[in-house]
This record gives sequence, C-alpha cells and structure tokens, in this order.
Amino acid sequence: MARKVMTSWVSVAAGNGQQYDAYLALPPAGKGPGIVLFQEIFGVNAHIQGVAEQYAQDGFVVLAPDLFWRQQRRVELGYEGDDRARALEMMKACKPEELQADVKSSVAALRARPELAGKVGAIGYCMGGRLAYFAAAITDVDAAVAYYGGGIHDNLQFAPQLQCPIQFHYAAEDQAIPLAAVDKVKAAVAGKPAEFFIYEGATHGFNCWDRASYNPKAASLAHGRSLAFFSQLF
Repeated sequence: MARKVMTSWVSVAAGNGQQYDAYLALPPAGKGPGIVLFQEIFGVNAHIQGVAEQYAQDGFVVLAPDLFWRQQRRVELGYEGDDRARALEMMKACKPEELQADVKSSVAALRARPELAGKVGAIGYCMGGRLAYFAAAITDVDAAVAYYGGGIHDNLQFAPQLQCPIQFHYAAEDQAIPLAAVDKVKAAVAGKPAEFFIYEGATHGFNCWDRASYNPKAASLAHGRSLAFFSQLF
C-alpha cells in the first residue's frame, strides 16, 4: 500500500505552563527536513492545512502553529464578509511580542520533533510572511520564505539581524503592498542572501486556491521556486 501524508494536531509549549496547538503534516517517508508554516490572518484553516500537506507531500515535516490561540483556539475563517472582519480584528489584537514568542516556540517545537531529519525552514503568507521574516531574524531557522509579507516594510529594523538566506515573493498588483514598499525591503536587506520575485498580473493572496485572487500560474511558479530554494539549502 502506498504511504500517505499523515496529519494531526499537536501541542506546543508556549512557556509559563501554557500550550497551544499546531497542525502537523508528516511526509510519506515519515521523516524529513522541517518547515514551520505561518498562517494568514484567517487561521490554520482548510487552505493552510492544505499547504502543510502540499509541502509534506514534497518530503518535509511541516508544523503550522495556531497563532490566534490567545483569542480563540483553532479558529478557521473564510475570506469575505464577517469572517474577513473577524480576521482583521484578531490580527489587530495580536501583540507583536507575543507573536514573536510564538515564532520562537514553534521553531523550537519543530526542531524537537522525532520525525525531523535535517534542517528547518520557515514559510509564511501575508501575516505569516512577516513572521517568516521575523523567524529569519530572531530564531535559528536555516532558511525562510515570505509570500506577500504584510508589514515587512514597516519592520525593517529586523533586517540587519537576518541570519539565514531568505526568499521574498510579491504580487505586482498588490494594493496592500505597493512596489515602492518592496523596494524599501530590497534596500534594507542589501548585502544579505536574499532573493526577490515579483509576479506580474498577480494580486495579494495569489497562492490561495480558495480566494478569488488565486493565480495558478504565479502560485505554481512560486511553489517551485520555494522548493528549489529549500532543496538547495537543505
């Protein structure tokens, strides 16, 4: 019988006796190098779980932490209407220092997994893209990939601290992240091992197959580049 990706929810120690959940996806081989997957503002929803399984199918042990746990555990939101409004509220309620603590604890949790065999990377989308960038600066991840990371250009004080290669993916038609903001990021990380890719005709959220902004061409190209990036380093 062919071996499949195995998934489960696991607990991560947050410190002070607290714990939060994370979605774990194991590759068919049962072990491999690791990726911490940071969510969008919509929680570890069906799409983020699907992305975790996608990278697990590619051979990675993937851990997607539930970053809104202090407000509502395992929240799964849609992309329009009341769900979108709720997602924005939850994002705004997050304290930067708490999110950064969760970035550190989730990386540590993946490194401690018995299934891990090799190095650990970080990847994230939108809010999660910013957190992947933080991971490259404040943790020991070996590589990071940030997809349309909202707010990176407002947190350039972390750029001098980047400790590993990092890859950035941006949409040329992103109304939330204009190309002028991307240029600020490029200037801030000059001299660091950083790659930038801009996707013409794509808008914010182009990787999400559950959103109207999904762009299959950009998504597949970016996924291939992300895999090549991790594979070269791992």
